Amino acid sequence: MTDVSERQDAEIPSPEDAALAAESSRILASVRADNGLRVRLSDGQELVLPKAVKSLLSHILAEMASGNAVTIIPIHAELTTQEAADFLNVSRPYLIKLLEGGEMKFHMVGTHRRVFFADLQRYKREQADKAARAMRDLARQAQEMNIGY
Repeated sequence: MTDVSERQDAEIPSPEDAALAAESSRILASVRADNGLRVRLSDGQELVLPKAVKSLLSHILAEMASGNAVTIIPIHAELTTQEAADFLNVSRPYLIKLLEGGEMKFHMVGTHRRVFFADLQRYKREQADKAARAMRDLARQAQEMNIGY
């Protein structure tokens, strides 16, 4: 299993790289990848990539075109509590409260808590769904009360 701490740090793309990513993204969007992607390297070798790579590569290029750094985390990766807190953009003590309160699954490795990335992603998605429902409810109430926005 890949340790998340072994990942290379993501780099913010330069303006030149962002422009190149935008151009590559446009080209990739026009390509059909029914049988995978074929990529010719500068030395003439040709790579055949699985179909699923197209959507992943499109997402990476779009993020880079927007000037965002990108990193890939395997779905089965185990994160430390600090890495999990950073992913959720919360403090580590707050994350510990979530874990100990049963809001999110975790397991122990020796004396250390670890969170599977899949569980972290599930929690984040559930929280986003809750927020969207709350926003819809507020909008409905505002309309019912004729608040005007």
